[in-house]
Amino acid sequence: MKHKAERSNIAHLVPLGMTHPVIFFDGVCNLCNAAVRFIIKHDKHAVFRLTALQSTTAAELLGSMHINAGDTNSILLLEDGKVYTRSAAALRIARRLGGGWRLLYGFIVVPAFLRDFIYRLIAQNRYKIWGKQDTCMMPRPDDRHRFLS
Repeated sequence: MKHKAERSNIAHLVPLGMTHPVIFFDGVCNLCNAAVRFIIKHDKHAVFRLTALQSTTAAELLGSMHINAGDTNSILLLEDGKVYTRSAAALRIARRLGGGWRLLYGFIVVPAFLRDFIYRLIAQNRYKIWGKQDTCMMPRPDDRHRFLS
């Protein structure tokens, strides 16, 4: 599902001059936090900015696009004024990572209903399998500049 966003709607919420894609993730999910650490490690050019879905920043950014952060069970990617969810978000993120990870974007040719079926299975069981934390992860001081909130 893609949500179109007017740039003017989010301009006042995004720091001046910010042109980076933003990844919204479940800040209490152990799998999601591991994915964020993986992204930081492989995002050699610091392309992405990150924020937990539970943050005020996420609520403001997504709210301006009429998306309730609390209702999502997916990673979200805000890129070029569009919001991508589930497997489309994950594959678009992989495309911008260093090394061979960008090759995963080739799976975009697989029909979305198949990719998202697998994504939903994992998303619905992520707490059972990987667990969750009581509070959102705190970024390391060296990575703090990559986080919006």
